[in-house]
Amino acid sequence: IEDLYQVNLILDNLPAIRFTQKEGYFMRWTGFPVGVKIDDAYYLFNHLKFNVLVHKYEETNVARVMGTGDGAEVIPVGKEGSSENPGYMVVGFEVIPCSIMHNADSVKNLKMYNKYPSSIQCDPATVAMPIKEGQPVVFTYEVTFEESDIKWPSRWDAYLKMEGAKVHWFSILNSLMVITFLAGIVLVIFLRTVRRDLTRYEELDKEAQAQMNEELSGWKLVVGDVFRAPSNPALLCVMVGDGVQILGMSVVTILFAALGFMSPASRGTLITGMLFFYMILGIAAGYVSVRIWRTIGFGDQKGWVSIAWKAACFFPGISFMILTTLNFLLWGSHSTGAIPFSLFVILILLWFCISVPLTLVGGYFGAKAPHIEYPVRTN
Repeated sequence: IEDLYQVNLILDNLPAIRFTQKEGYFMRWTGFPVGVKIDDAYYLFNHLKFNVLVHKYEETNVARVMGTGDGAEVIPVGKEGSSENPGYMVVGFEVIPCSIMHNADSVKNLKMYNKYPSSIQCDPATVAMPIKEGQPVVFTYEVTFEESDIKWPSRWDAYLKMEGAKVHWFSILNSLMVITFLAGIVLVIFLRTVRRDLTRYEELDKEAQAQMNEELSGWKLVVGDVFRAPSNPALLCVMVGDGVQILGMSVVTILFAALGFMSPASRGTLITGMLFFYMILGIAAGYVSVRIWRTIGFGDQKGWVSIAWKAACFFPGISFMILTTLNFLLWGSHSTGAIPFSLFVILILLWFCISVPLTLVGGYFGAKAPHIEYPVRTN
């Protein structure tokens, strides 16, 4: 009790949540303490009052209630095997811990799951079960089921809105400013050193350069080869553009998730956000791919439409083929985790109606932008 040990219970993948009021604030906590210390005396929470929130559905088809398969089932009530009876899904799990002095003699003849002989008044504001050496402890619980308007996709909202959680914005901004300042100093020193060496190296004639090559080592020996065009420049441009798109999607998604706008616990929000940001950032993929293509071609913008199309279809096409193959295997095994055909149609429409046009728009701006000049001469 002194070490603040907690008891954590889970029902249908939902942690038990406890409501408390402290300093005028109404707060929610997951789990409950083992006991409490009052005036040098220790009291044990030996009675638990559970309140299970359930939502009523008129149909027991889990795919319609929850979207695609989730490994859960709607619990039907009424006649066995009847599909017309409504079902219930657990959407909340609350607990109230109480300390109650039970009569140990009255429960000696009771068996597991038998009802307690007398009614129990659970008042969390009072404690009555002190911990004493050699004294038997009786643990009891009660369960009530309450219908709720909360639906399955929203059942995690109560856990995501914890009043006790605060974001330390000042510390975050202070750390970011320090990191940015130090990174800027290192970058300036590095650029000045490299630029001075490169300028001196470019001014040497061939004889002095050949003589210096014998003395130089490390990256300076390949300075004239790093910007040489690869054997397949189109593939390089497409992969760099798609990499920028995926990296941008990851950074933006993590940023929004860290700020609390989306969470893996909130069903569907994270995946929807990732798809949205990926499609929007198609414009970045097209821009980067085409601009690198022009840089490799020394300003020639011929073929930029083909590069933009490849950037729009390369990574999504590979992912779509893998998804289709795995989904056919799930369909063949009659799994509830298989993606319905309608969702495939939606993904294709999003791909060719949003992602591809934005990638072409980005490619257009990349073709109009000036190509990048190499800082050194290429052998």
